[in-house]
Amino acid sequence: MRNILCYLLLIMMATSCITKKELVYMQNEKLKKNTPTNFTTPYKEYELQPNDVLSIKVISNQPELSNAFNIIDPNNAFGISGPSSLYLSGYSIDKDGKIMLPTLGELKVSGLSVAQVQNLIQRNLDKYFNDATVVVKLISFKISVLGEVRTPGYYYVYNEQANLLEALSMAGDLTQGANRENLKLIRQKPGGTEVILLDLKDPNLVQSQYYFLKPNDVLYVEPRKTQIRRDNLIVVSTILGVLSTAGLILNFVNIK
Repeated sequence: MRNILCYLLLIMMATSCITKKELVYMQNEKLKKNTPTNFTTPYKEYELQPNDVLSIKVISNQPELSNAFNIIDPNNAFGISGPSSLYLSGYSIDKDGKIMLPTLGELKVSGLSVAQVQNLIQRNLDKYFNDATVVVKLISFKISVLGEVRTPGYYYVYNEQANLLEALSMAGDLTQGANRENLKLIRQKPGGTEVILLDLKDPNLVQSQYYFLKPNDVLYVEPRKTQIRRDNLIVVSTILGVLSTAGLILNFVNIK
């Protein structure tokens, strides 16, 4: 029994060794200190979809005008803006891609960027009011990070150009047991859902069209095979340790 335990400990030590190559992001031997390496990162403005929520604020010298557009959350009397408060004070895009605004009526906004929606509302406001300014923000930008990260969960993003590395940093970064070569990005599309495998060790990741995140993206980080084997060995060694202890106790009892 003692020999078996020693053998298992040796295997555990061998499988628990982690090399630098397994952990480093965006590995590139051509990178040099104090010498910038430029990459072209494609970025396309997000096109709004049904169920997105917009914050639409109108600024005007006429309070009755501003109050008609600016939804006030009754639970937010102290001015504290959390995710739920922002949602309640926002405009949801319906299944037809439209929002309903006071005076202006229905406006088709799906397929447009946030900046385009702001311009669209501003043009329509100018037909009825003078000196009114509209500000539009996307407030439903939420992502989920699961798997081998330190703090998995969902996070609200207040930056329309958030990227993969920012998402991982919000989740406390990857654990040592994370597989950096198989990061799954699950993205909702108008016609369904797509799953993309990304390699965090590939320096060309910043040039990928999937480098920048979109609302409701889900990131899943797989565990490494060596991590799974190590966890299994810990379980096996624990069981054998219990059996070994039980055997010693039985031997002690029989001797007496």
